[in-house]
Amino acid sequence: MANPLFPYAEQWGINHGIPAEPLSDEEILTRLREVGALEDQRWETGKCSGTMYSGDREHYAVLNEAFSYFSHVNTLQRDICPSMSHFEYEIIRATADLLHGEAVTELDPNQKVCGVIGAGGTESILNAVLGYRDWARSKGIAEPQMILADTAHPAFLKGAHLFCLELVIVATDPVTTLVDPADVRAAITDRTAVIVGSAGNYAYGTIDPITELSEIAVEHGVGLHVDGCLGGWILPWGQRLGYDIPVFDFRLPGVTSISADTHKYGYGPKGLSVLLWRDPSYRRHHYYVEPEWNGGLYASAALLGSRSGGAVAGTWAALRRLGEPGYLRKAQAVFEAAFAMQDAIRSHPELTILGNPTFCFAFRSDEFDIYHVNDHMKTNGWRFNGLQKPHALHFCITGPQTQPGVVEAFAADLAEAVEYAKQHANEAPHSGSMYGGAGANMTNEDRRQAIALISGFMDMVTDGPP
Repeated sequence: MANPLFPYAEQWGINHGIPAEPLSDEEILTRLREVGALEDQRWETGKCSGTMYSGDREHYAVLNEAFSYFSHVNTLQRDICPSMSHFEYEIIRATADLLHGEAVTELDPNQKVCGVIGAGGTESILNAVLGYRDWARSKGIAEPQMILADTAHPAFLKGAHLFCLELVIVATDPVTTLVDPADVRAAITDRTAVIVGSAGNYAYGTIDPITELSEIAVEHGVGLHVDGCLGGWILPWGQRLGYDIPVFDFRLPGVTSISADTHKYGYGPKGLSVLLWRDPSYRRHHYYVEPEWNGGLYASAALLGSRSGGAVAGTWAALRRLGEPGYLRKAQAVFEAAFAMQDAIRSHPELTILGNPTFCFAFRSDEFDIYHVNDHMKTNGWRFNGLQKPHALHFCITGPQTQPGVVEAFAADLAEAVEYAKQHANEAPHSGSMYGGAGANMTNEDRRQAIALISGFMDMVTDGPP
């Protein structure tokens, strides 16, 4: 397993410490240029799910130059680089504008949407979970609970683990992939801090019934976090384009926070995400301030301290470069490609799309193990993400899939893959989900083995080749 993780070891060798001799600038840049070009071939064809959201080389060039001017800047040092405050403010306000932050003030003039920048979706979610924990504690709830659907991102589970919230996981409907609001209402207790809804969830790209969850949140006086890390920067453009996308943002009075990644469909550099709060009174619960440290006053608004200003500058550049016309144009191309690919899937009676997705979708089969389809599609260069419970294949449409000919290639290769799957239906597929395809039959021992296997994989990634 280790060799594929270090494919350049034979060519370059491996440094197990500080290099004895430096490389020339030319050699360093040549190596990086060659490897970058080689690895970019994996996604440039448009056959790779998600991962690269823009795919526009001219756009990347502008972002890279913007990044380079501030790569050495620490965003903590606002006295030296007040530009960071300027850039972050505009990024937060743009995200709030996109997600109808004005509706909050219209409903209550004493409230105004605010936000905080994080290094990615996971940090935005962790900041939210920490904020809700301490918000609940401020109301006298010693052991807060968090209610979420089983489709919620694992970062929420991670947050509950780190910050000691009790998880209440509600099962979703296997057909719609959505949580039943009645089940959420039944799960509410006097210790509930927050309900989590997704717009949309990673696995299926479907949007939880946020309107109904908002009503429940208002009714019980609890928080409602909308995870828009994936969809927050594209679904609003879909609404403006007239697609049937339900309201999920601050127009709903129960929504108290939203996470949205600008490094996805905001087309900014990795990694930057925005966490928006309905009002600053919520946000202050994840602040950390230590006024008595002998090194001076210490304060951080989010989990991380030092961050490179490069990602902030690059994100600001992306916003200013694209503007409304650019985002609408890109969104329309993504939605058109996504729906065309879904039409190709529906043309095969053996395949079933899960739920009612838009730009991101998953499909399964009752006729054969869907991983047979994956096996054959891989031979044509396609890279799906494998799901479990049930076995399914997930594909997230981004800029590279909007290139001419990609949708047609998908339809043709899928037709071949379905025939292959039917011919091999009585055999075990070669591929599986990340967890080995144990699916709904995973036992406690299966879980322990999966954790051990994946932990070993992570060891190899960080510890180097044997």
